[in-house]
Amino acid sequence: MKLAELIRGKSHEIVKIKANQSIAEAAIALGEHKIGALLVEDQNGDIAGILSERDIVGGMAPHGADLHDVAVSELMTVNIIHCSPQDTVNEAMAMMTDRRIRHLPVFDDDELVGFISIGDLVKCRIMEVQSEAEALRQYIAS
Repeated sequence: MKLAELIRGKSHEIVKIKANQSIAEAAIALGEHKIGALLVEDQNGDIAGILSERDIVGGMAPHGADLHDVAVSELMTVNIIHCSPQDTVNEAMAMMTDRRIRHLPVFDDDELVGFISIGDLVKCRIMEVQSEAEALRQYIAS
């Protein structure tokens, strides 16, 4: 399955945060939306990075109790790895596995069209495998 099909079935809301907002605000957004990462916008509204739960946990050692006041820009991942709507679910899973990441923005040229998680991909693969298994059962029974 192509990612274009996958993101068509998802909510179109992509939760973002500004780079100058605090980690406390980011943690609230993550909790409210029950998600594991936020896309980070710069002052022009362009995507400047990704802030994940892992980035926040990594900030605990150097910042300790003061972490809640740290700007998102200090902890976000700036080297954004992304994919295309034409990539397949398997290609995206391989990309996430190889790079040890759990979230990928989906860009069509320079336009952000989606934000997927490893959970989205696993759910899709489970549905595909179940569908294939059912088709095989029906073929064998006929």
